[in-house]
Amino acid sequence: MKLTKNCVVVFFLMLCTVGFSQSEINKILTEISTATSAERIERDIKILVNFGTRHTLSDTISETRGIGAARRWIKTTFEEVSKNCNNCLEVSYLGDLVKADGRRIIKDTKVVNVLAIQRGSLYPNRYVIMSGDIDSRVSDVNDFNSDSPGANDNATGMAGTIEAARVLSKYKFPVSIIYVGLSGEEQGLYGGKIMAKYAKENAWDIIGVLNNDMIGNIRGIDRVIDNSTFRVFSEAISMETTENQRNNMRFYGGEVDGPSRQLARYVDKLTDEYMTNLDAIMVYRLDRFGRGGHHRPFNDEGFTGVRIMETHENYNRQHQDIRVENGIHYGDVIDGVNFEYAAKLTAVNCLTLASLAGAPLEPKNVMIAGAVQPSTRLKWDNVEDENVIGYKIYWRDTTSPVWQKSRFVGKATDYTLENIVIDNYLFGVASIGKNGAESLIQFPQKLIPEGL
Repeated sequence: MKLTKNCVVVFFLMLCTVGFSQSEINKILTEISTATSAERIERDIKILVNFGTRHTLSDTISETRGIGAARRWIKTTFEEVSKNCNNCLEVSYLGDLVKADGRRIIKDTKVVNVLAIQRGSLYPNRYVIMSGDIDSRVSDVNDFNSDSPGANDNATGMAGTIEAARVLSKYKFPVSIIYVGLSGEEQGLYGGKIMAKYAKENAWDIIGVLNNDMIGNIRGIDRVIDNSTFRVFSEAISMETTENQRNNMRFYGGEVDGPSRQLARYVDKLTDEYMTNLDAIMVYRLDRFGRGGHHRPFNDEGFTGVRIMETHENYNRQHQDIRVENGIHYGDVIDGVNFEYAAKLTAVNCLTLASLAGAPLEPKNVMIAGAVQPSTRLKWDNVEDENVIGYKIYWRDTTSPVWQKSRFVGKATDYTLENIVIDNYLFGVASIGKNGAESLIQFPQKLIPEGL
């Protein structure tokens, strides 16, 4: 049966009341994987570039130049997307005044983000988030007057976020999705800090943040041309990990199994299953060596988040005045963007957002036991979610970056893997929905008490 867009919408509207087979959710995600448009992304990048500069401290009054004009256009564009889905997006600004710090904020500046919230039908305060950056810069981080097109860094991430809203707003999900343009990244990650603080203060339940920063360059400074891979950066453990949990890691493992690392594996798995000629390269680091991105403020507040970006950067096109020196072209101009590649990475985001927004609540209080035993036992609390049809246990070699084996165990919340020796593997548990979508895998945080 060929699925029309209307059919797909109906499928997701019914997620909360009826179950679907794995093959049907596969059809939905397969459609999403090919729905992004390189042409629309190209058009949006060109519009952003034509604002001249989007420096955080640039003009906010002009209708045609500066960050003010750019963020108004982004807001209007989100509103247009919302009109096409019967006003399904809540579009707003979220900002705060950042005082001059004498370094990268040389005058008091209002840092403003643009949000579009696609509210979930079952869990409106539970979120998956895709972000791109609005702002750009040249060689002098405080030069807010010179042309700074920021075509790849980061009009690609911003255009990808808008395109994801176009694609996914055609569907209904139990969980809310936020598409956001963050400001102030180049000046010190201020937009992310403002949003992460707001989320913490308002008790947002954030499943994960996908920060997209530079998703359009395929010609690296290392002279490699590559449109078939991308990187996913993730930190090892949560910043909310307690001292007791860190001590447990010495004996029981978990030092590479924090929630952000599980999100990176989730991205990798979906890419393998639904994207052709594209591979996710997981990098076990918060970000590039000594550098930062807008997922970090969310990580700092204890939220799960990763950075998605191209594999081979071209530093001549980043943070550079537009010029030619010794035959080398510098500057982040639109000629350096591959729109098909940006569309593919946007599709990866769409898959991840859709899968997580369609998934049930994850298992809680996952525990493990099996020391000096021939088998491994896992136990967890039952998820109070009528969409859960059961749970899946995952395990892998201790040196493997990805989960290798799994077993669906139905509605059991206490299960023993016979003849699987705990010493040789790492384990996790995920919830499985009626529609086939899976939650993020949860790593055991403590031992099963004796006698339980």
